[in-house]
Amino acid sequence: MRFPISVALGGLLALAGAGPAAAQERITFNVDMTFYGDNTEFFNPWREGETLLGTEGRLFFDVVLNEFVTVRGGLFGNHLFGDDDNFETVLPVIALHVQNDYARFVIGSIESGTREVGLGPDRQGPHGLLPPLQTESLAFSRPGEAGLQLTINRTRFEQETWINWQQLNTEVSRERFDTGIKGQVQLKAQLPVWFSYQYHLVHEGGQLFDLGPVGDSWAGGVGFVVELPGGPFDTQTAEVHGLVARDVPNRTARDARDTGHGFGLFTRYAAEKAGWRAHVIGWRARDFIKREGDGNYGSLHGGGRLTSLRHYFETGLSRTYRPANEMGIEFAARMHRIDTFHDYSFRILAKVDFDIPLRVPQRP
Repeated sequence: MRFPISVALGGLLALAGAGPAAAQERITFNVDMTFYGDNTEFFNPWREGETLLGTEGRLFFDVVLNEFVTVRGGLFGNHLFGDDDNFETVLPVIALHVQNDYARFVIGSIESGTREVGLGPDRQGPHGLLPPLQTESLAFSRPGEAGLQLTINRTRFEQETWINWQQLNTEVSRERFDTGIKGQVQLKAQLPVWFSYQYHLVHEGGQLFDLGPVGDSWAGGVGFVVELPGGPFDTQTAEVHGLVARDVPNRTARDARDTGHGFGLFTRYAAEKAGWRAHVIGWRARDFIKREGDGNYGSLHGGGRLTSLRHYFETGLSRTYRPANEMGIEFAARMHRIDTFHDYSFRILAKVDFDIPLRVPQRP
């Protein structure tokens, strides 16, 4: 898609300085850019390999009306290297943020916020969900989200709830959205044990136009995250989650692959030291089907055939550098054992994020 970005940015700059009331507000110009190279050398029946190489960026203005309200406006673009179009995706960045000391509500362009260096490749999905619920590469192949979002951050409690509207219900398509909740609660002060919960739903339907089946795919569960003593490392964490999934591709007709509820057990250990991070993942599941989930964890393969019992193991190593306050870069490599198959993947992720306060002269 070709788009006159220079014209649009010029209009936004003019809008930022327009009007006598603008001088009373605090305005910043923000640059948020992500450079990514993600290569998955998968040759197995559950997930196809792909190479994603490109850059995505948001250029936007924040107008702070007061300590509780911020209006955001700008542009988002995603460019895949080698694409015939300049930008594979161009979207507006329009959002209203209402916040207090511990909560923030967003309507419009929501914050996925997990394309940050240092998290590790297994936690860089759009909202940091466990990979069986939502594969991490969606942060690059489907960037830019809009809808509603509420985040809460307290000393011993944090939670994010969102709905991302992907597609409208029209004469040629069903509506599609995904929604989820992710949170954790510290069980006791000074005790490094967190009760964790996650849930994610993908829905296709709509009432305006009846085109194609109405379906739902959901999965979620609870678990515990333990912050272990650091020992020779800066940090060590261990976690376990029990998950339940149900995929109903057509509510009015039973699909041959619909075996009811699926179950899975997810475990992960991670250790960090001086910019290095190592992790190990173990997974065992039965009849686990989840749209948008990582296919290596699921029970569908070979054109939709069902393999009931699944085992998956992953180990990875990443290194993070921060050559500037506004920039970080992460290199990661992983080995994957998918039942009897062995594959590998690697990723390069760089992030540049800074803001420039603007001085708008007060008009008489």
